[in-house]
Amino acid sequence: MKNSLETRLGIFVVLAVFAAILVIEMLGGLESLRTGLHVSALFDTVQELKVGDTVKMAGVEIGRVDGIAFADNKVRVTMKLRPGVGVKTDSQAVIKFAGLMGQNFVSINFGSPGGPVAVDGSVIASEEQPDLSAIMAKLDKAASGIQKFGDSFSGDKIDNILGPLTDFFKQNSSHMSGIISNVDNVTGQIAGGQGTVGRLIYQDALYNSALNTVTNLQDAIVQVRGVVDGISSGKGTIGKLVNDESLFNSTAASMTNLNQILFKINQGDGTIGKLVNNQEFYQNAKVSLQKLDKAADSIEDTGPLSVIGIIAGRLF
Repeated sequence: MKNSLETRLGIFVVLAVFAAILVIEMLGGLESLRTGLHVSALFDTVQELKVGDTVKMAGVEIGRVDGIAFADNKVRVTMKLRPGVGVKTDSQAVIKFAGLMGQNFVSINFGSPGGPVAVDGSVIASEEQPDLSAIMAKLDKAASGIQKFGDSFSGDKIDNILGPLTDFFKQNSSHMSGIISNVDNVTGQIAGGQGTVGRLIYQDALYNSALNTVTNLQDAIVQVRGVVDGISSGKGTIGKLVNDESLFNSTAASMTNLNQILFKINQGDGTIGKLVNNQEFYQNAKVSLQKLDKAADSIEDTGPLSVIGIIAGRLF
């Protein structure tokens, strides 16, 4: 009886130890018994993340999720990190998937080099990852749509779509053969350098002509540029006309003198001014023309000597 009781007691102790190990592992293993740095991050959704899930940095485990709670329309995830882990205040936490079975973990990046190190109770930034269930739902909808699209093309519908096209090719097979043959002959001639297109492709005459044209154009541009430079520097007649101020001054002085002369003529000064503005000159010229007209009328009835005398008498 004593041996039986000791056996049962031993089995109980073993089971209790196993249960304790199992509970400790479910609560985060030995990490829950160690001291460490507590940091937290706020997420819109934790995507099936649980207390005890791992926290990693660059794929290396650095701690465990210590708590999950609501905070101001967010979910606060508190993480317990091992001592000596260099988490920066500008590090970011991301909830990632460890596999397709729903295992999640928190990934923290290094942050900026030389940045301040987070202290116990610090809140670091977070970044949301796409929800795996939402992605799978979208993929399922896409697959369903593709399947429906494929099912819509039954044998009858395919025949209705391709039937007229097939009949068209059957009815015009001879014409299609002739078109293909002509295209083959044309491409063969072009490949052989025959015809205008073939010569343009395979002969150098067009290239040489285009090259000469471009060369001549470049030479003409250089010459024009030289002429423009010469004009800008005041060379030649045009250059002097453009850049020499003496021509401008001379032209301005001539215009001034011409303006003065026209002004004097308009005022009646000088011989031309009097001829233009004096009415007496106009009257004398009119009387002289009338006398000449009368003298011309009397010429017809007189001789040459008499004509001279009459003209002199009429004029004087």
